[in-house]
Amino acid sequence: MTTPQRFLVRAAARNNAEWCAAMSRSHGSAGEFGAQAWAAPSRTPLYHPDAVTLVPGADPAALVARIDTTAPGASVKDSFGDLDLTEAGFRVLFEAQWIHRPASAPAPAPDLDWAVAGDPDTLHAWALAWDDGDGNADLFRPGLLDDPATFVLVGRSAEGRVVAGAVASRSHHVVGISNVFALDGGPDAAWPLVLDAVDRLFPTLPVVGYEQGDDLAAAVRHGFEPIGPLRVWQHGPPQPFLRSRAGGAGSPPSCP
Repeated sequence: MTTPQRFLVRAAARNNAEWCAAMSRSHGSAGEFGAQAWAAPSRTPLYHPDAVTLVPGADPAALVARIDTTAPGASVKDSFGDLDLTEAGFRVLFEAQWIHRPASAPAPAPDLDWAVAGDPDTLHAWALAWDDGDGNADLFRPGLLDDPATFVLVGRSAEGRVVAGAVASRSHHVVGISNVFALDGGPDAAWPLVLDAVDRLFPTLPVVGYEQGDDLAAAVRHGFEPIGPLRVWQHGPPQPFLRSRAGGAGSPPSCP
């Protein structure tokens, strides 16, 4: 990994942790940033990790001590893929790649109109489309609209129906993309809209996120490059964790 890639991975990890913190705040859960990781002492919202490492070589024991492993499904986002949490009762849930797209890359022309959600009704319509009938649309609460770094991108059809979108999270050095979805056409249909939006909203910021499998291949087709591995560890028996609609947490959670 080159020095610029190391910087970008750290920036992506921090950005992702800030998004997870915003999501947790909207649910009334207060996490804290430390030197090695962001962590929440009580369980975070569905599909979102209880901790995100911010630097390589985080202390596993200290990290696990900061989260609640008594409730089922506690998870840790190992942002550098360098931890071993098996002795603490965790198993690897999935592995993915951080991705990066430079700010100078040209944005494709989208087929859909887009806007940033600015009211609870629009956010709920977006969440219903994102959820696609799984029953978890209430995960995205109106408090997110008050977060100045969170931008819910809403793509509409010619008839005005929400059919695609993502979440953009702005930080000092990058803009992170998560929860990428399109009801028809998958990520290849969503990325042109998302990239046009971030190019117009944040023209000087590189774009980061994380993906795996077919979603990673789609991101590469749209100008991203993989820059480093990550893992998500989960404690105890299997529990739901969004790997593509939320991070990558629809893309691995956003914070997923």
